[in-house]
Amino acid sequence: MARLTFLGTGTSQGVPMVACPCSVCHSTDPRDRRLRSSVLVSDDVTNVAIDAGPDFRYQMLRAEVTHLEAILLTHEHKDHTGGIDDVRAFNYFQQSATDIYATERVQRAVRKDFDYAFAEKRYPGVPEIRLHDISDDEIRIGGLTFRPIHGLHYRLPVVGFRCGTAAYLTDFNHIDDCEVEKLRGVETLIVNALRWEKHISHFTVDEAIELSRRVAPRRTLLTHCSHQIGLYADIAPRLPQGVELAYDNLSIEI
Repeated sequence: MARLTFLGTGTSQGVPMVACPCSVCHSTDPRDRRLRSSVLVSDDVTNVAIDAGPDFRYQMLRAEVTHLEAILLTHEHKDHTGGIDDVRAFNYFQQSATDIYATERVQRAVRKDFDYAFAEKRYPGVPEIRLHDISDDEIRIGGLTFRPIHGLHYRLPVVGFRCGTAAYLTDFNHIDDCEVEKLRGVETLIVNALRWEKHISHFTVDEAIELSRRVAPRRTLLTHCSHQIGLYADIAPRLPQGVELAYDNLSIEI
């Protein structure tokens, strides 16, 4: 049985947001403290992270991850790629490069942002990375299989993943019907819900709930939440049955 652990459930600025005086950013409830969104999918021998944002190093330490077989990238925004440099520790202890799966466009961004890792004459100790393509084909890493799910983040193509009985979609604000069909039968749908008000590039809470109704999973978990969504304790009772707010460190079987 595989497990999925929420390494972070926050938006690009995290919660609390720097310098914000709001009640959510000053909440003492640990469920209101959200690192940048990422999950870890694991079985007995394999660990795979989906995204590696600026909090990646701390997320790996907090989750006590001692080996990492691969990273899947949903898209190239820095809140999802900014921590890639920290694979150096895994390179050192595993004595191997880290496999990173991304679309061709996202690979170009990684090569640009971390050009020193791909230089002909590399400085000692730079991250060692092997890039692999994401297309429509299933990705098999150890005993784990990931099926890409394609959508849009405003006009930017993004990729979610179906693994086991769960699907993980972050930074979506549109998904075609043909991609929704790939989600049929999932028991747990994890989907971004930035806030209640309309946003140009993210699902709102209501839009995420509407997608949940279309997919009809047993359980829906909302992630990539901003401080504008409100306090966990206030919002949780307002959600329909079967829909919950995810929070950092939550771990589920998939």
